[in-house]
Amino acid sequence: MSTTLTVEGMHCGGCEGTVVEALERVDGVERASADRESATATVEGDADARDLVAAVEDAGYEARA
Repeated sequence: MSTTLTVEGMHCGGCEGTVVEALERVDGVERASADRESATATVEGDADARDLVAAVEDAGYEARA
């Protein structure tokens, strides 16, 4: 299953990496990617969207599913 989040506040490759690392720590995430230009992050796996949003917000970015 694929989930796409809107992520505000990514300005560079380091920001994308931080978001990906935060998402990959969530139980059920198989793979994650982030794209600052489209302000999105995509997750493969069966993680709960609320947990994904919380992980991104804990990393310092605004997110919504």
